[in-house]
Amino acid sequence: MSLHKLTAGSGYDYLTRQVAAMDATDKGHTGLASYYTEKGETPGVWVGSGLEGIEGLDAGDVVTADHMQSLFGSGHHPLATQRTKELDLRIGRDGVDRPTEADYKSAVRLGTPYKLYENDISPFRIEVAKRIAALNEAAGLPGDWPVPAADRARIRTEVGTKFFRAEHGREPADARELSAAIAKHSRPRTNAVAGYDLTFSPVKSVSVLWAISDPKTAAVIERCHQAAIKDALDFIEKKALFTREGTNGVRQVNVRGLVATAFTHRDSRAGDPDLHTHVAVANKVQTLDGKWLAIDGRLMFKAKVSASETYNTALERHLTQALGVQFAERPNPDARKRPIREITGVDPELNTRFSKRRASVEARRKELAADFQATHGRPPTPVETIQLSQQATLETREAKHEPRSLAEQRQAWRREALDVLGTPQRIDQMIHQALNPKGPRAPLADSAWFAKTTSQIISTMEGARSTWQYWHVYAEAQRQIRAVDVPSDQADQLVSMLVEDVLDGQSVRITQPLDSIIEPDELRRVDGSSVYTVGGVHLFTSSKVLAAEQRLVDAAGRHDGYAVESSSVDLALLESTANGITLNAGQATLVREMATSGARLQLAIAPAGSGKTTAMRALASAWADGGGTIIGLAPSAAAADALRSQIDTQTDTLAKLTHSLQEAAQSGAALPDWVAGIDSSTLVVIDEAGMADTLSLDAAVAFILERGGSVRLVGDDQQLSAIGAGGVLRDIQATHGALQLTELVRFKDPAEGAASLALREGKTEALGFYLDRDRVHVGDLATMTE
Repeated sequence: MSLHKLTAGSGYDYLTRQVAAMDATDKGHTGLASYYTEKGETPGVWVGSGLEGIEGLDAGDVVTADHMQSLFGSGHHPLATQRTKELDLRIGRDGVDRPTEADYKSAVRLGTPYKLYENDISPFRIEVAKRIAALNEAAGLPGDWPVPAADRARIRTEVGTKFFRAEHGREPADARELSAAIAKHSRPRTNAVAGYDLTFSPVKSVSVLWAISDPKTAAVIERCHQAAIKDALDFIEKKALFTREGTNGVRQVNVRGLVATAFTHRDSRAGDPDLHTHVAVANKVQTLDGKWLAIDGRLMFKAKVSASETYNTALERHLTQALGVQFAERPNPDARKRPIREITGVDPELNTRFSKRRASVEARRKELAADFQATHGRPPTPVETIQLSQQATLETREAKHEPRSLAEQRQAWRREALDVLGTPQRIDQMIHQALNPKGPRAPLADSAWFAKTTSQIISTMEGARSTWQYWHVYAEAQRQIRAVDVPSDQADQLVSMLVEDVLDGQSVRITQPLDSIIEPDELRRVDGSSVYTVGGVHLFTSSKVLAAEQRLVDAAGRHDGYAVESSSVDLALLESTANGITLNAGQATLVREMATSGARLQLAIAPAGSGKTTAMRALASAWADGGGTIIGLAPSAAAADALRSQIDTQTDTLAKLTHSLQEAAQSGAALPDWVAGIDSSTLVVIDEAGMADTLSLDAAVAFILERGGSVRLVGDDQQLSAIGAGGVLRDIQATHGALQLTELVRFKDPAEGAASLALREGKTEALGFYLDRDRVHVGDLATMTE
């Protein structure tokens, strides 16, 4: 599930663009309802339990363009136009006087209307509109006639250049200055949030089976999709939907439910089967005492992944019960992401085929974006990027590109399936196999499974982050129950039990507890929590992570390890100088301290470009001259290879060491020679230590210290953080201090080094150095890659 904000006034337009982008034919769509009529799709419908507070509408009613304009365009009652007309019709009838202004407000308002800031149109946009009107008039067309995208882009470039020249007294130096000027002068100064666009899309095999199966089966799949969306929206309403009251919104209070519209699409922009639904959630919710206020958006964004996983789990369960299909994990093309669960029996080649046009459209869009920048001297704006996508869709599409009925689409998709599978019989056989799987049934959710799963969830949390919240655990619990046999009516209860056990039984809450004041019932939410707290924001960790952090900090306080003589350090420094590399004072101090301190665990903070490589080479030489052996470890294979080139000795990944230790502990496997050879004279240098997770560091350091060895952590506490639970470098530095390399030796220009350090510390003024030297460039990703 994806989530995007909708702005007032443009929120309705955004939704229209979202739908229009599905088919690049420009028919001058005036609204979602008319668009769906033309395209022959199911019209949008109202959804959400919050509709109970809106008189005249019920869940399932068809959405019209007028409804959308009233609610998302201005924040009024969806039936505002109709209700106003009804008031006018009463004039003079049965002696009724003309309705008052209060009557009209009561009829159309849902709380305070969205602020549209009508006088907030920038001079830039006015000038662009004037030039477009003049262009049309010169061609004998009405002033508001649609202008080709190329002409509109040219006008925006000309006006942007004019405004930049007026402001700075010169021409824009490059694309960055021009695009920045256009962005600055074209955006409105203020925007009200009109709602949120939630997009629910199943895995590809679901859309494929829906596209080529018989109409009856396809209808069942679509009903399961809609039921899963309802489950996800129910979750949002129960756990993530609140509003705020009081000064500065200090109180977070319950609401009756969300008010939303759902639009289901059949295909992707490229024309491939892609069953998905946009749910436009209005930024209007009703408190339990009847007031209409805005959604507290903080939890909407926090709950995004949890709601997405709720949908995924519910869809699998509904499809399994309705059609008997089974899901299984398939490797994700992106190795950094989790495996994808697809319907077994659906040919992976068919999934690929029905994703091909997206790839071809994107390839053509990249070409068009590069041409755009070459022509106009700037990258396309977001709106222009959508137009380029539409153009790419047209140019890569088959000759027939008019909107097609569902029957026409299904015929076309079956022809494509025939190209992949060869014969109609093979298509029917594949569908039969998908609907009648012969794989083993999922295991039952018994007590043994429950204990194993809670341990798995906590391990996943520990391996992915140093702290977690309710939303992280809930999402992982949803992922875990997909592989188990549990009735649908018990799934939510099982997820709640897993979350409760992980948070209350196996996690440690680290946020500050509330004070001892007990609020009256009037200041408590439905679940009993205080309205002065924000739901679901407490931070948790585990005792395992805390214990690992403490062991590492304690190890850094020990100084009973192997140390080399100062003479060995002197010799290593002289050797480096003789080879033409003289260490600066900071590098020399780092080498001496690391070699002679006797510390069992020592930390060095070394920013990029500070001469860490040279220092590590001298340290390795000094340690070897002093009779010891040195080993290098790093979080990644690339970093391990780079370290090997620096210290010219055995290096490997930190994961290889921890994996070897686990294998030895579990199965008695022999340790690699370089691991088994660690002893009291061994120094293990762990490079890029800031990217190593705490649990891996703890396991490695504990083993090395147990064998009598010593460890040197070299990293940058401002570096990209660890994938897993990290942050222990700061704890060590705060408790025992750290060696520091503060002088950058990578750059000949001192100003370059100073700018690099300032950028590392997050000082925005550092950008001035790069901007003044034309070192910042802008463009479409494809253009910048070239």
